[in-house]
Amino acid sequence: MKNLLLQIFTWWNGQTMGTRLFTWRKGTRVGEDEFGNVYYEGPMASYGVQKRWVIYKGYAEASAIPPGWHGWMHHRTDVPPSKENYVAREWQKSHVPNLTGSPLAYRPKGSLEATGERPRVTGDYDAWTPGG
Repeated sequence: MKNLLLQIFTWWNGQTMGTRLFTWRKGTRVGEDEFGNVYYEGPMASYGVQKRWVIYKGYAEASAIPPGWHGWMHHRTDVPPSKENYVAREWQKSHVPNLTGSPLAYRPKGSLEATGERPRVTGDYDAWTPGG
């Protein structure tokens, strides 16, 4: 029952009932990536480009699409990685989740959230002290 309610009322957690129905009726499975996301293509859209979409495994996070699939999704190539021996280039990095708000978030030197004392810089405010 919980899974059914999630499909009806949430779009960020897997697929909605509308997407499930559209995928069942019009979608052709093209492949799956190493994260378990499943890619589909369907009929031509009204603007003359074939419709492509992904059903995320878990929460929908667009940055979780690997480089090869990203190129296919954005029509940079007509051949999906599942139909070729795609190898990511050295400069194409793997997905790293957004850690903002977590203990592992990036906190640069001088940030209010960084540990330690901020280094003094020119133009810093010097508070007035009596007798000083």
